[in-house]
Amino acid sequence: MKAAVFHKPGDISVDTVDDPKIEEAGDVILKVTSTAICGSDLHILDGGIPQTKDLIMGHEFMGIVEEVGPSVKKLKRGDRVVVPFPIACGHCFFCTHGASPHCENSNHEHYGPQGDLLDHKGGALYGYTDLYGGYSGGQAEYVRVPYADVSPRIVPDNLTDEQVLFLTDIFPTGWSAIDWAQMKGGEVVAIFGSGPVGLMAQKSAWLNGASRVIAIDPVEYRLKKARETNKVETLNPNEVDVVQAIRDMTGGRGADVCVDAVGFEANRSFLEKIKATVNFEKGTVKVMEMCFEAVRRGGTVTVVGVYGTPYDNFPVHRMFDKGITIKQGQAPVLNYIDHLIDLIKQEKVVLDDIISHKLPLDQATHAYNIFKNKEDDCTKVVLKPHA
Repeated sequence: MKAAVFHKPGDISVDTVDDPKIEEAGDVILKVTSTAICGSDLHILDGGIPQTKDLIMGHEFMGIVEEVGPSVKKLKRGDRVVVPFPIACGHCFFCTHGASPHCENSNHEHYGPQGDLLDHKGGALYGYTDLYGGYSGGQAEYVRVPYADVSPRIVPDNLTDEQVLFLTDIFPTGWSAIDWAQMKGGEVVAIFGSGPVGLMAQKSAWLNGASRVIAIDPVEYRLKKARETNKVETLNPNEVDVVQAIRDMTGGRGADVCVDAVGFEANRSFLEKIKATVNFEKGTVKVMEMCFEAVRRGGTVTVVGVYGTPYDNFPVHRMFDKGITIKQGQAPVLNYIDHLIDLIKQEKVVLDDIISHKLPLDQATHAYNIFKNKEDDCTKVVLKPHA
């Protein structure tokens, strides 16, 4: 089969690889009909999350069940399913306590309680390095899905792939960023980053009763997409002092909720890059720090952007003085996916309006390039393995 394969930082190509096989009784083999490139895939491409061996990429995918393991009870050949990105066993402590991204049984080599840089990680993720299980991802013609009775959801026939594909990751992740804030209605929400996750967080903020949603991004075409699809107010940090602007918009207090939907790969100055090198840091926490500044006293900051190393001079003093509530991590997709499917069925939310490119899988290298380099107004790429 054909698959998008990571070889080393900066090198992803479409290769011919072995077809996946049933390895455990609870597996299914999926014929992938749609898959997408995620911003966190770029962390692997850029070397921010280390991977030393070839790896089939992709954790946002859906398709049709081709083969079923002997113990699978909920799926049959021909079922069309969407697959959440965390791999969850369904019966360990964390899976039974609403925390499936921390599954104790899916990441066989590198799971542990410590959360270190290169070991003691959480549960496994599709196509997301050996540190997170080493599972092949779904940017391929076929993919093995373990624990198939736990996470996949059957898709209604009247919904297109594009309408539901983002239930795999970015919509539940954007929803998590808002749900974690426990909004009561009427809040001002400032969302840093208008990439795919930021756009989904904007949609989620409106759905959860925000009175104002402010999108922040240094790339103008992303802000245009945010205005067109989500009817939000926008701020460009290249043009205004974002923190002061948010305070000016909120009577001097700051936003009730700030969301970091960027992570460690925010734009940096030359001096910031030098500091990171000296301190053995990867990227920067500048967006998170801006959230701590822009949120009101007693407000909430949620972090769904990825961070992979410790950071020097972390502003714990500001967090304490302002009494900020912080919540972060991988989205617990299984907690939300059934509700989010219902929102789509009821036409309360549209997800496919963020798609800028639909390309065949054999153009994956080009797709990664335009997404990474923000070319051709690329917001979100959907790949079609059987186009």
